[in-house]
Amino acid sequence: MRRRLSIPDLGGARAEILHRPHASVAALTRQLQAVGLLVECHWPDLPAAARAADYLFIDVDTAHDDQFPWEPGEAPLPTIALIGYEAPGRIEWLMNFVADAQILKPVGDNGVYSALLIARATFDARIGLAGEIDALRRRLGQRQTVVQAVALLAARGKTEDEAYAQLRGMAMAWRVSFEDAAEAGALWLRDHHAGRGGRCFRPEYRAICAGRTTVRRADTVW
Repeated sequence: MRRRLSIPDLGGARAEILHRPHASVAALTRQLQAVGLLVECHWPDLPAAARAADYLFIDVDTAHDDQFPWEPGEAPLPTIALIGYEAPGRIEWLMNFVADAQILKPVGDNGVYSALLIARATFDARIGLAGEIDALRRRLGQRQTVVQAVALLAARGKTEDEAYAQLRGMAMAWRVSFEDAAEAGALWLRDHHAGRGGRCFRPEYRAICAGRTTVRRADTVW
């Protein structure tokens, strides 16, 4: 189901502008202050404290990677590009830097409010999607761990259905995900097979089973 978007309250938000002194900066500042934002201007470099701001405006005509305290494409806040010259090299730089909205210069008396809203919605969607992709990649990587745990249980005489049922029981008992239960179980089974004991006290177990309220003997589950 698609998440419904809403207009955020901009009052008291903080905007950083990275732009050489220019009439467009004055016009941009007036619009931002009119909708309740606090504004700080910088040139030629953006301080690291700008990470804590709510919005960033950058001058695409002169911007370069060394001005920013982060790598291209990794801006930690919604970014609005101010574009004066549509030169191919400048647009290519912008595509690699990644902006969430844009305003064409010269900046007039309109356009900033909508750019702020679009930038926030785009940034939030991009960050949310990146988080979902990371979670999916992690789960795909854990599939192999599940297969390994099932194989280790099968080697101890369990059927495939019994192995999956045992993993589900462990996940419920320890209040962790099915994949985390399989990872902890695979670690314990390897230790048990290698003669390193059967208690779930190794740091790896504790990290995987962090959702449990107590640390118990792994062999009570296995």
